[in-house]
Amino acid sequence: MVRMTLKSMLLSALLMFITTGAQAADALLKPFVLASKTAGTTAEKSAQVKTALATAGFEVVGEYAPYAGANILIVTNDELKKNAAASDFGGYGAVQRVSVTENGQEVQVSYTNPVYMANVYRMKDDLGTVAASLAGALGKVEEFGAQGMTAKQARKYHYMIGMEYFDEPSWLAAYGSYEEAVQAVDAKLANNKNGVSKVYRVDVPGKQESVFGVAMKGSGDGKYMDDQFIMKEIDFHDVKSTAHLPYEVLVSGNKVYALYARFRIAINFPDLSMMGNNSFMNIMKTPEAIRLALQKTVQK
Repeated sequence: MVRMTLKSMLLSALLMFITTGAQAADALLKPFVLASKTAGTTAEKSAQVKTALATAGFEVVGEYAPYAGANILIVTNDELKKNAAASDFGGYGAVQRVSVTENGQEVQVSYTNPVYMANVYRMKDDLGTVAASLAGALGKVEEFGAQGMTAKQARKYHYMIGMEYFDEPSWLAAYGSYEEAVQAVDAKLANNKNGVSKVYRVDVPGKQESVFGVAMKGSGDGKYMDDQFIMKEIDFHDVKSTAHLPYEVLVSGNKVYALYARFRIAINFPDLSMMGNNSFMNIMKTPEAIRLALQKTVQK
């Protein structure tokens, strides 16, 4: 009787372990994490966030205010850069973005979900410790931005049939060497041609790869590549996804790439409807507008 009881207990424990592991593997990931909602101003909260990030070991490599009431801090640390170096085209995941956004009477602090981003960028490590560090520094109320997908789904994500995957980026330019490419892109972004300007640059250690964050401004016929225009159309929920910005340009070897917008926008807004109000239809011209603006800016 005792033997049967022990056997039953061991079997129950094993089943619980297997079930828990399966649940963890199938946990739904979302693009953003809401850290807090409080009273205050963007400037005040941004200063507090910078201090908290520095205390937690993050380096602020860039800052971008795309429109009134919004500020974005781009951060990195040794772990992010190490994982970027170990991953194919890992430069996209060498940073995380922290947003401070005024919405009515409150200021929202949010950040990109490192685990979600690590999976959609097909990185070697899932950045769980980076996620824990950001949550410890800034807080964590909830993940948001989508109904969610599993890590396996995120690694194979594309919005719909016929649209791009992570490994189908836009090829923008080629140079004689990595050194020539990265210096040229840096200089061209500094010139702010075509409404595209530099927000940050992070070089991936031990690898010929650099990621640039870019601000995009346009009006009239060029409005479809404009950051504010795009966000006004698609970032319409009460909890803001401001940390979608800024867009990236990647120098890898002697070539210059950017994730095609039908992938880059969709990973942060995967539940956005194709048609209707606040839909992809309203920014239908945006993917090509972004590609052409980036290509014109960085081409040789």
